[in-house]
Amino acid sequence: MSEPTPRIIRKQTGNFLEDFAPGQVFRHKGGKTVTEGLFTTFTEFAMTTNPLAKNARYARAYGFEGLVCPPGLVMLVAFSQTVEDVSENARTNLEYIDMQFGAPVYVGDTLEAETRVIGVRPSKSRPDLGIVHVQSTARKNVGTPHEAVVLTWQRKVQVFKNDDAAEIHPGEIEPDAVPCELWLPDYDPGRDYKALAHLSNADTYFEDFEPGTRIEHSRGRVVTDEHIALTAILDNTSQVHCNQFMIDCDPERYAGGKLIIFGGIPFTLSLGLSCPDVGDNALGDVIYTTGRHTAPLFAGDTVFAATEVLGTRDYPGRDDLGILETRLLGHKFERDETAEAGDDAPAGWKKTAIFSLDRQIAVKRRSHYAG
Repeated sequence: MSEPTPRIIRKQTGNFLEDFAPGQVFRHKGGKTVTEGLFTTFTEFAMTTNPLAKNARYARAYGFEGLVCPPGLVMLVAFSQTVEDVSENARTNLEYIDMQFGAPVYVGDTLEAETRVIGVRPSKSRPDLGIVHVQSTARKNVGTPHEAVVLTWQRKVQVFKNDDAAEIHPGEIEPDAVPCELWLPDYDPGRDYKALAHLSNADTYFEDFEPGTRIEHSRGRVVTDEHIALTAILDNTSQVHCNQFMIDCDPERYAGGKLIIFGGIPFTLSLGLSCPDVGDNALGDVIYTTGRHTAPLFAGDTVFAATEVLGTRDYPGRDDLGILETRLLGHKFERDETAEAGDDAPAGWKKTAIFSLDRQIAVKRRSHYAG
């Protein structure tokens, strides 16, 4: 007797352009608890130097519960939860918009995210693509007395169609007004902050920054194929970061014809590389008004960063802090035998911009914290 033919189900994951409609809400699966392993892996990988993320004694002395997750790690954990529903079938992430930080995140906190679709439009030049505009919000410890918004942001994603003949649902609606204000511990004149001043850099207080300055950060960080494991740890399921066979089957469809490093990695690496010169005396990141990936990153590329100081202003209601307005710029170097030596690159190399982020940071004043 012949064996019966098995019932085969070919699963389809993620959404395509035709699956999105303005007003649609995704309550993303899973959530993620920030464990010590997760915290350590990404804080060390990104080369973060701020003592709030390195030294529990320091963090508690400032009024935090313990080690504070750097903003890049909060973004990575929250963003990755949105991938399966929003961008698993994306070609590229186009822009981050209005990324606001709220409550601090500690080891042991659990983050859960949801996303609302606020825009869909077809591509004018590529009938197989379109742009999806979403607003996402991440909360910690949902359902407990400690529930709080930790991050809210918008992004625009270029998403493939699954069926060229499928009808799409274009339109645009207003984003929700999500209350999200950076929580910071109060300044306590009775605390001996100055006794801790040696634990952070001496030249990164608010008074040290002058608008019109460009800081070229000295360190770089190569990204090897470790990026595949790092992306998996975050539960990011986008196939362009891990499925080489898919890319080999249709290399012209994917940038560079090889695996693209998850954009959150150059994002958080640029933040970390800038930290010793810009963020070492920050108490938190307030908002990222806009950010873009300007070129893909591949295994073997080394990330470098620079920061432009755009402006400085008082922090509302806090004479111990100021707000530093910056533009964070990530770049890499690519071989180019025709290139001559210049200010930006040595002979045989060209400098390629990979990332840009307009960033506002809450920075301590030396007058209050170091004397």
